[in-house]
This record gives sequence, C-alpha cells and structure tokens, in this order.
Amino acid sequence: MSTREYMLGNVAIARGIVEGGGQVISGYPGTPSSEIIGTLAAMQERNFYVEWSVNEKVALEVAAGAAMAGVRSVVTMKHVGLNVAADPLMTLAYTGVKGSMVIIVADDPSCHSSQNEQDTRRYSQFSLIPCLDPADPQEAKDMMSYAFEFSNKFQIPVIFRPTTRISHGKSDILLGPVNEDMPAADFQKDLGRWVMIPKNARVRHPHLLDLQKDMLAEFEDSPWNSLEMHEGVKLGVIASGLASVYAKEALAKMGIDACFLKIGTYPIPEGKIRSMMEQVDTILVFEEMEPVVEEQVRIIAQQLAIPTTIIGKLQGPVPRIFELNVDVCADVLAEVLELEKTANPVDIGEDFDYNACRIDLPMRPPVMCPGCSHRGTFHAMKKAFGKDAIFPSDIGCYTLGIQSGTVDTTLCMGGSITVASGMYQAGEKKPICCSIGDSTFFHTGMNGLLNAIYNKADITVTIVDNRITAMTGHQPNPGMGRTATGEETSEVDIAALCRSLGAEFVETVDPYDLEQTEEVFKRARGFNGTSVVITEQLCVIDAKRSGIRRKPFIVDSEKCTGCKACVRLGCPAIEFDVGTKKASINSMCTGCAVCSHLCKFDAISGVKK
Repeated sequence: MSTREYMLGNVAIARGIVEGGGQVISGYPGTPSSEIIGTLAAMQERNFYVEWSVNEKVALEVAAGAAMAGVRSVVTMKHVGLNVAADPLMTLAYTGVKGSMVIIVADDPSCHSSQNEQDTRRYSQFSLIPCLDPADPQEAKDMMSYAFEFSNKFQIPVIFRPTTRISHGKSDILLGPVNEDMPAADFQKDLGRWVMIPKNARVRHPHLLDLQKDMLAEFEDSPWNSLEMHEGVKLGVIASGLASVYAKEALAKMGIDACFLKIGTYPIPEGKIRSMMEQVDTILVFEEMEPVVEEQVRIIAQQLAIPTTIIGKLQGPVPRIFELNVDVCADVLAEVLELEKTANPVDIGEDFDYNACRIDLPMRPPVMCPGCSHRGTFHAMKKAFGKDAIFPSDIGCYTLGIQSGTVDTTLCMGGSITVASGMYQAGEKKPICCSIGDSTFFHTGMNGLLNAIYNKADITVTIVDNRITAMTGHQPNPGMGRTATGEETSEVDIAALCRSLGAEFVETVDPYDLEQTEEVFKRARGFNGTSVVITEQLCVIDAKRSGIRRKPFIVDSEKCTGCKACVRLGCPAIEFDVGTKKASINSMCTGCAVCSHLCKFDAISGVKK
C-alpha cells in the first residue's frame, strides 16, 4: 500500500535525499532553503552525515570532497549563497565528481527574504553544470533520486533549483522506498583530474563541452520534460518549473487549447522545442525571473530559420520581476490572444460596493521582537556615536536596526566591516560604526575584520552576538558549542578570536545594561584603530525556549509624563495612548528592562509578582 504524508516542500526534498541514499549533506542556513538540513539533522535514526557549515563556499567544498571520494553528497543554500560558493563551483565543473553530488540552491522570486531576485539557472549556463527545476513538492522529492543517478552517470554535479513556493508550499507527498545501497568512500588519486593546474584545466574544459551533448540527449527523454501536441493548434506554450503549473491552470481556466511543453531540466530539450515549432505559429514562454528558456528558444528558431513568433519576457508582456501566478499567466494569455481578461472568479453581484468594505490598514514595517537585545545595542550605539555617524550593517535580524537609524548600508553577508573599511580608506571623516551578527561574523566577517586591522582602518566593529543564527530559523553556529545534530563541540570565543586577529580594543558587554554599553561604545569611538564591541545576550525567542523567564514591566501612569522616550525605543510591547497621553506596556513584554533604564521619571518598573 502506498504511503502518503502531508509535507512542507523542504521536508519533501529532505525525504528525497534520504530515498536517494544521500550520505554527506552540508549547507549554510538561508531562507527559503533552511528546513532541508534542519529536517535531516532532527532525524533520530540516520545513516548519513549532516552539518551546518560556516558558509556556502565551505559547505560546497565539503560536499565536493565527499563526492570526489565516491559517495553521494548534497549541499544546500539560498540563491545569494551560490555567489559565495561560485569559486569552487566553476572549477568543480571541470573536475567533476566520482560519486554523486547535488547542489540545492533555493531561489526567492519577489524577494520574500532576500536582497535580490537572482536566477540560479544563469549559474547553470555559466558553469555548464546541468540544472533540475521542479514544478511542485512531489516532483522535488522524486527528482532527488534522479539527480543522484544523473550525477553519477555523467560524473558531474547537478544543480537543483526549488523556488520559495516549492520550498515553503505544502502538499500530500507519495513516499518511495529508501535506497540502502550506499557506496563506500574510496578516493582514487588522479592528478590530471583532481589537480586543476592550467595544463589539466585545458584538457578538462573540452571534456566538459563534449559532455553537454550527452546530457542534452539524456534530457530529451527525461520524465521531467513533457510535450503535449494537439493537431491543428497554432499556439504553443512553453513553461518551466513551477511556472508550468501556473500556465497549465491558466489555460484551463480560460478554456484555451494550446500545445504545451513543460520543462524541468537544463540544458533544455531542443528536440521537443523543434517539434513544437514545426506546427505552431506563436510560442508563449512562461518562466520565473530571467528569460533563460526564452533566449534558448529564440536561438533555436534562428538556427532553424523558422519564423515562429516568440513571446515572453524580453519584449513583454510576461513580467521579468516578481513571482508569477495563475492570474498573471491568464492576463498575459488574454493580452496576447486579444481576449477579455478573466473576471473575479467569485460572483459577488453587480451592486457590490468595494469602497463600503474597504479598510485602510496602518503601515506595519517589520520590527525586532519585543525585548530583542539588538534594540539596546543600537540605542547605545547611536547615543555614543551621534546621528551623523555612518552605520554600515549586514544581513540578519539586526538589519531591522534601520528603524533605529543605525543601518545606513546593507550589501551582502560579511559586507559591513569591509564597506566600513572602504569608507574610512576613502578619507571619510565622520565616525564609522558597523554591525554584524555572530553567525555572519563566522560566515565571512572574520576576513573583513582581519583586513580592517591589517590595513589600520579606524572604525568600530560591533558584533551583535545573540548566541544563535536567528533570522533563518535558530540554527547553531560555531559560537554555541553544538553541531547541527545537537552534539557538543568546541565553542568559539569571539573575543579571543578577535584578539588573535590583531584587535587591541575588544570589549564584551550586556546590551540590556544601557549605561555600560554606551560607555563602552564611547571608549571604542575614542580608540585610534579598529575597535571591537561584542554585545552578548541570548536571542529573546531562544531564551524563552530555554525556559528563561523575566518578570514583565509596567508603567506607573501617575509618574508617566508622556515624554515618549520609551516609545521611541520602538519596542512592540510599548504603546502610547493619544487620549491620556500616557505610555503603557502590553502583554508582549519579555522583561528586558531596557525601557526602565531610559525613563527619567522612574515610571517603569518590574511587576511585583
């Protein structure tokens, strides 16, 4: 009897890794990919190794080493993480692998939790490494076993590209058997293959190019590419990955008959595209983000001298930004075929008054959690450095310090220290104080700090250490003393590490103690050279999970003068009544006590019980 389970897409992918016999799985947390490693690490019984690596480059190299030794490996990251791992990726295409290696890179159309909409398929084109593009969570699970087999057959890594709606969507998943036939590690020396000096690289590059023809032939008959032709129909629709689901539903919704090609692999199946071109007059291409498929379709049409009209993103009307959905696809079809756009599917009657039920909601910008220690850090930082100082920041929860006026730049993981250094070296005279989280510091911040110290940058580096990788789901990092699977390990002392890199001013402070934190920041500002301030306090969510409970605070309305000093802190637990002109504290209070330190009228105190 078939077994089904209702699963998150990333959980289904993790199941696919298990079914495919994955043996070494590494990764760095990044939404929307994080739950894959988290799911595997939480399994009580496992015959595979799993780790959170310190960054994506390291994670890819760990997985590459395992695959070179002949086993099945997987590395996970989000799309911007592949930028960090691009250096080994490009050369790994030349060396290939001995076992199997799958590189899972989760793209994020519409920037739900990312700084850009980068399309990983471009890396597939750039590196000449094949890519699989699942259309739904079931296909994502099933594709994993295929990816292992394909990688092993052609001795090359395979990029696996889920998007946010695949990773974070939920579906009823049909489970398959688990592959128990796992190869043993047995690295075989082969200097001409594994050592990429120029002489060897010049040989491996033609091999990689020759491999493209064999892989393309394999993908022509792949189950992930399917062509539906209808006699006499002159409209063809080509859609890739998740967009194929949207396009198919839009066609059904509008009652349009079209030849349909679903693409799930790169290189794309050129033979199937040629077959469609021989019959249709117009081809409409749906794909999320970049016009990768469309460009290839246009090249094929040009090579064959076929005057097929090709419509997609390059000249519109398919949007090149943000996510696609059924309605977007339907509207594009209506525009191309000169049809009326579909009406609201819910019949609400001709006399329905939209304005009568319209609600103008207040703006709700994202804010740090009630009691977040970063709030105290930023308050003290701004007090010590002044509002005219420059505050480069980084990727993490603390990026929300933008609400506190202490985030002036955010470029990429680890970029805060190096951007700050560049500003100083450019001759900037205003004081510079950058901020970076503990996990991000381990990721790529250490190199930046070493560079700042070595090149004598007069800046202050603030490491906001909340003892966890909070933004992506509370994964462990090297400063916590435990691995992805919960095993105890060495706990990196950030202060000692900074001193070993050459920092002469290194101070650790509790950001809940505003007076002391401000005093340390003032001394750091006055230090000539690269100073480091470490603000250390448990993430408030992780503290709750650990059983730490602090007594909440209340406002004495008799003493409150309505000065709003506590309100300006920006804590969601603090409210202000415009009628009484008094502040109050709601049930979200976590007892951090920062607001009580701010009140000059002694109006805020902890509850007695």
